[in-house]
Amino acid sequence: MGHAMQTDADAQALLDPEVFAGRIYIDGEWVPGGADAIASVEPATGETLAMVGMASPDDVARAAEGAARAQQRWAAMPHPARAAVLRRAAQLWETHAEEIMRWNVREVGAIPPLAGFALHVTAAECYEASALPSVPLGSMLSSEEPRLSLTQQVPVGVVGVISPFNVPLILGIRAVAPALALGNAVLLKPDPRTVITGGVSMVRIFEEAGLPAGVLQLVPGGADVGEAMVADPRVRVVAFTGSTRAGRAVGELAGRHLTRAHLELGGNSAFIVRQDADVDKAVNLATWGAFLHQGQICMTVGRHIVHESLFEKYVDKLAAKAESMNVGDPAAGQVHLGPLIDEVQPDRVH
Repeated sequence: MGHAMQTDADAQALLDPEVFAGRIYIDGEWVPGGADAIASVEPATGETLAMVGMASPDDVARAAEGAARAQQRWAAMPHPARAAVLRRAAQLWETHAEEIMRWNVREVGAIPPLAGFALHVTAAECYEASALPSVPLGSMLSSEEPRLSLTQQVPVGVVGVISPFNVPLILGIRAVAPALALGNAVLLKPDPRTVITGGVSMVRIFEEAGLPAGVLQLVPGGADVGEAMVADPRVRVVAFTGSTRAGRAVGELAGRHLTRAHLELGGNSAFIVRQDADVDKAVNLATWGAFLHQGQICMTVGRHIVHESLFEKYVDKLAAKAESMNVGDPAAGQVHLGPLIDEVQPDRVH
């Protein structure tokens, strides 16, 4: 697949399946995972894009141990050096945007405008995070005695990031970049369906940016890998984005181990159309809100609350708009809607 995706202009491709195929990334090296490798499947066609490595719980323990060692050296670096790595990463996202976009379109099923937006935001997140290493580290507290009483913020150590399939770049980098900038190491577990876009690309960008080995570890896998990450005593914070069902399990396990958990879960956002609304404009906005990325976004419009005087007109126009949209392979031509991520999702949608 790697040869099909690349052109002569990509001789120095960032994402070479010959390097990462069937492997995970621990302590700066691409190594076989403890679980069987799986196929990264293009949801629009069913074609295998590449084989991706899967980690085991034992791999998580090894990755956490290596990350804890590397984190101490990373946190001890002068803050301008950490900031420079984040700035270089931002520039590399821009340099390699076209190549990563192709993977995003084919592996995730994103239409090109959304894939391009994700790259833009991902670079911007790294630029933003590059300002964090130099922020003040604490504050002066009031004291009853004539002495200084200070607080100092320090890195937590190792942060676990569990990112979803739908917008894997944005929903991974927003946790990875700030954690790295502030001197932490990261264990990254992308969704198994989008390991290349949401995991391999991130590892390769930071590798090229000069991040020391071991500070970012890639451990894709199933629920057992997520559980091992949350339960590992070296992982002090877990950032999870995904379904409410899975997030509830992460939150319960984190509570048991007193691991700090940041959870962004599913939603059912309401779109309200009042009596004085312009129906045509409302339908255009609702179409964007309901159908962007095939509705696979936590903020997607899930409920349309329409004033009774406009209800029938609104429903007719929204249905007509939906019927007019082109559905197809976003890598093969211009479409409004690409594929759902896998064959299970249509049943859930129905």
